[in-house]
Amino acid sequence: MRRTTAPALAGLSATALLLSGCGSDSLDDSKSSASSGAAGASSKAAEVTKDDSLAKLVPAAIAKEGTLTIGSDASYAPNEFTAADGKTIQGMDIDLLNAVAAKLGLKITFQNGDFGTLIGGVNAGKYPAAISSFTINAERLKTANMVQYYSAGTAWVTAKGNPKKLDPDNACGLTIGVQKDTVQQTDDLPERNKKCTAAGKKPITIVSEVAQSKVTADLIAGKVDGFAADSPVANWAVAKNDAKLEKVGSKYASAPYGIVVKKDNTAFAEAISKALEALDKDGTYKKILDAWSNGDGAVTSFPVNPKP
Repeated sequence: MRRTTAPALAGLSATALLLSGCGSDSLDDSKSSASSGAAGASSKAAEVTKDDSLAKLVPAAIAKEGTLTIGSDASYAPNEFTAADGKTIQGMDIDLLNAVAAKLGLKITFQNGDFGTLIGGVNAGKYPAAISSFTINAERLKTANMVQYYSAGTAWVTAKGNPKKLDPDNACGLTIGVQKDTVQQTDDLPERNKKCTAAGKKPITIVSEVAQSKVTADLIAGKVDGFAADSPVANWAVAKNDAKLEKVGSKYASAPYGIVVKKDNTAFAEAISKALEALDKDGTYKKILDAWSNGDGAVTSFPVNPKP
């Protein structure tokens, strides 16, 4: 499961910073597939045509490879996850990179891999690039190029109508669900509980689940009063259950996601950046995000290696 960096939260360890961004649900990394995507999203990527001026920016060695294999840990809906057939990799990130590839005149396929191996796989030449909701941070920039393409933070969700009057800034005494090993579980809610107890209030009861789907199900069943999760996850949960759930409060502790490219291949990273700029200009970028209910994470620039 992914974790966003949370620079505004005290006590975030260097280890958590390095790991933040995503993780694995022990998927088989031998599976390989092109994506199909959500209704409307993939069609937008499919409409993209080659831009000859941008295609010239792709390093010759990559341009002549034929079909590029891109690494992704497909365990994190809606950004990257497997379809009902258990093989096809789909999601917002998948559609975005498919559109980038089309703009650059490239053909790509996606291969499932454990999150912890993906950057190493890029640097070893297994993948020319990887996309898997990687949060851009200083540790990752030491070993890879990263192209900014999205901004994620933490968001809270509660039952429709907010019957418990949940306020993320005053959740003391309520029961809140989180996914295990996320920054919400390890840092965010514990920090809030310190404030609750310091103020003489009841602490938040934190209910941790291995799968985000179980966290969402707990809220729908009334077992928790709300949940805190990465904003793409929260947005998707509400979009899929809009008659039962709603977001509450504003997204916070935002940090950018980046596409990973080998450290010594800055030219390819720059080509991806230029393609994203073109997709933003023609409206495709925002249409893909909106199709996955995540337009609120759109960025306005796509730099290579932005300062965290």
